[in-house]
Amino acid sequence: MYWLVGSLVIIAMMGVLAVADNVAMPIDMPLLNVVSATGLLWLLVIFAIILLSATQLNSLSVNTQSTNKTRSVSSPNDVKLSLFSKYFLFGLLAIALVVGSALQALVAHQQAETTKITDSIRVQALVRIEGISDSVYDASTDSGYRQVAVVTHLMPLVAELTPQDLANSTSDYSKEENNSLSKSYSDNFEKKPNNHIEYRVLLNAYPKNTSNNDSFSSLNDLQPGDELFMSLALVPLSTSKQAISNSSGFDGYRWLRGRHIDGVANILAVSPLTVSKSNNDEALQQASTSDSYFQRFRTRIDIGRWQLRDHFYRDWPAQTTAEQQARAVTLSLLTGDRSLINRDTKDLYQLAGISHLLAISGTHVLFLAIVLGGAVVLLFNRLCPVVYRYMPRWQVRWWVMIGAAFIYALFTGFDVPAARTAWMLLAIGLVRLTLLPISTMRVLLALAVLMAWQDPYVLWQAGYWLSFIAVALLLKYEDTSYQRNTAAAPLPYNDDARAYISNVLFRRALQIAQRIFKLQFWLFLTLLPITLLLFGKASLWGLIVNLFAIGLFGWVIVPLNLLAGLFYLLSPTIADRIWSLVSAIVGNLHELIGWLTSLPALTDAWLYTPVNMAILLMMLLSIVPWLLPRGLLSRWLALPPLTLLMMTVYANQQSMITMPTLYILPTGDPYISAALLQFPLHNQSVSNSKDGSSLAKDNTSWLFLADHRPTATRTMPSNLTADKLSVSLEQQLGSLSVDKLEGIIVQSSSTVLTDTLNASEQNMVVSAKNSELLPLAVAQLNQQLPVSQYWQAGRSERWSAFQQASKIAAQSKGKTNISAQGCEQGKTWQVASGDLSIQAMTGWSEIGDTSVWDCTIAIDSSVPIQVLRYNAADPLKSLSVNSQTKIADKQLDTDHKNLSLSRLVLDTDTHPRVWQMWSLLCSADSNNDSMRFKNITWLGHSASQLTTDVISRQSINDIITYDDKPLEASLSLNIINNGVDAEAMSP
Repeated sequence: MYWLVGSLVIIAMMGVLAVADNVAMPIDMPLLNVVSATGLLWLLVIFAIILLSATQLNSLSVNTQSTNKTRSVSSPNDVKLSLFSKYFLFGLLAIALVVGSALQALVAHQQAETTKITDSIRVQALVRIEGISDSVYDASTDSGYRQVAVVTHLMPLVAELTPQDLANSTSDYSKEENNSLSKSYSDNFEKKPNNHIEYRVLLNAYPKNTSNNDSFSSLNDLQPGDELFMSLALVPLSTSKQAISNSSGFDGYRWLRGRHIDGVANILAVSPLTVSKSNNDEALQQASTSDSYFQRFRTRIDIGRWQLRDHFYRDWPAQTTAEQQARAVTLSLLTGDRSLINRDTKDLYQLAGISHLLAISGTHVLFLAIVLGGAVVLLFNRLCPVVYRYMPRWQVRWWVMIGAAFIYALFTGFDVPAARTAWMLLAIGLVRLTLLPISTMRVLLALAVLMAWQDPYVLWQAGYWLSFIAVALLLKYEDTSYQRNTAAAPLPYNDDARAYISNVLFRRALQIAQRIFKLQFWLFLTLLPITLLLFGKASLWGLIVNLFAIGLFGWVIVPLNLLAGLFYLLSPTIADRIWSLVSAIVGNLHELIGWLTSLPALTDAWLYTPVNMAILLMMLLSIVPWLLPRGLLSRWLALPPLTLLMMTVYANQQSMITMPTLYILPTGDPYISAALLQFPLHNQSVSNSKDGSSLAKDNTSWLFLADHRPTATRTMPSNLTADKLSVSLEQQLGSLSVDKLEGIIVQSSSTVLTDTLNASEQNMVVSAKNSELLPLAVAQLNQQLPVSQYWQAGRSERWSAFQQASKIAAQSKGKTNISAQGCEQGKTWQVASGDLSIQAMTGWSEIGDTSVWDCTIAIDSSVPIQVLRYNAADPLKSLSVNSQTKIADKQLDTDHKNLSLSRLVLDTDTHPRVWQMWSLLCSADSNNDSMRFKNITWLGHSASQLTTDVISRQSINDIITYDDKPLEASLSLNIINNGVDAEAMSP
């Protein structure tokens, strides 16, 4: 019952948060206005104590009655009434806990809704830095600045402010704060309607998104507690780029909501002065008089974290990238500050399956607490043993361990794993102090429920689930391992003492190795479902790398790192020497992991299996017999849910390839599009029009890439790189169970692949695209999975040299090269049965004008192709893309309506000349082809140069855009069609 009630409490809170976040609810609810989150928390704690006490007294009374059953005999009716009343009381308390927990989650949701930013607006605001930044600003490495802050004194921005204007505002505000006689500036703020509004936001500043790179470099100097004026662009979470689920499946929206972020603030300008620096040394204390003692204490701890990061960041440009990342990981293992770790190192740890080692876990906190507790006890033993007359030795060690654990947890950001360890130490000590018969597993569950009651949004943090589940699995494994070890027979004694000792040592080493492997295998399998649910993928390398990495980090790197941290308080010189040793060990570890993960035979290390809540529900049903008291339900009842679970996982895998589907994949750039076509062939053969060869396949997959930036319009430069794009596409393809591609079609031309344009031809180009992004991404994808064909728009005679250079840069030797075929108008690929064909509608590279090189693709199929927008967080829940414009064709005859063929047009055009050329050369043929199709769907970008005349000539029925913005040509056409419909309906 204990585990059942705790599980229902957490499930109820998760359900309320999920439903409340997806369903529009009124903010002003009478019940929620009366209920206080703090009061409800204490009420839930009281109910839980009453339930625990009642169940404990009930078990004691049952034991007493069983021992004294011969002395008194009660009537059966009295016994039944007593049992009914007890279970009724238990059930009532359990229901009250579940309902109260759901109400607590609803209150937390409503509080977050009342404080969130609802509209985008540009403001001038007073910004107070909270904690340390998530990353540092570095234009050389394209690293942006991300920092949690509190903004107040908001005033709408009516004109662009310079840093000097903001500095004047900061200086005036500082003077008025220290001058209690003059209130003119403060009164000016009081008159503003948004003066009392306060938001907790995530500040953002990226090098390529602004021209103020020099002024933004000072953002790295901001310390926790600093106050200054900034001009900001406030954006709601629901529409911000940082909150929308990106291509890797990371749910940024839930991550920000879990950190109680009200919105995103893009920095426009920064004051070079801060409030605390423009006054005397007591300015920070005066500015924080309204804060609680705990907030001021935590601010000073965060300042210490910032100073330690600044110590590591010294001479940063003078070091190599490998040395920088070794020091960055060393800092992360000490304070949990991962701001200096770049994307490549994070990807390396993810591929190796040891990214959990970068976080401050219970091992760090517990090790420091044990060391300090032992050191204090040793000092008392030597210097002041009289203390033990008033307090037992274990209590002295316990209090020291608690203090060290909480202080270090605060120093590392008080994340869930560190906070869980500190609270566990306190709870286990209280259980021992009060002699309560409560197991460690129950303490762990109670702590998980309490943390959820205190902050329901902690349920949206991956660290919460991984931390508690991992500790529960370790405790369960230790219990079973201890029972087996105690039951094992000892080794018989041998007369030869040396041989006996050797056998004992060998057997002990073998047992340790077996325990480590079994433990790692146990943790990997049991954490696999929750890992797939939270991250969408799992690295198979983790099963191997963790065997030695956990021991290396736990017994060598972390102890040395903590020792250096203690020496840093006494002698920074000695600390730097120890940190140099730690960085050298970490650097060698990076080289070893990089070599292992680059082995050609072991490159496919990712496991992609979509896991949703239905699968987790079936897993929960399968373990219900183990959660209930023994004997209440037969454990054989777990067999049906397990069978259904395996069938569901298999069905989910097969469902992705049974329906012809085109997935619109996110790329991170609004002008770069990627689309994946999956078409089931049912053991048919496919044929290539080039050589006529055929090959039997179950399904075929094609990847379409395009750059839709118009040549005649200036757009924001892209932050996307070929490395990011290829890694993102590889992960998305893996999550969709695509391990090979029939072909990749790059629909946009790239002049970097040709050198045949002479000076006169180049003058004809309005704006030639020299980007090598898409071809380089193709070259990198070809090194990761088999690709049969590669179509490239425009001229590509330099592709071979370009591909070889990319392989040399990536140090890849195991993969074969792929030849580039021209994506020219009329080029066709089709299956033998004719159920699917792909042909190029545009593309004339023989003309020396890159504006007509872009290649529009037509996909003809016997079955309509559904278009889905890929959901990175849950590929099984990819949503259908609705047509933005439906064009009704009233001239369809009966034979035309009975046609089964459908056409999907993937448009790529960056200049009007593409469709002007098509109208001259191919318009007549297109009119004849359009009569063969029942439905024609157009998919392109809102910046397309498509005209209303081309839409009519192609008989397009539906129009869809990659960026979900309306196509200009379709708007006028839609107005015309509406007018025709109105005339037809009029009498």
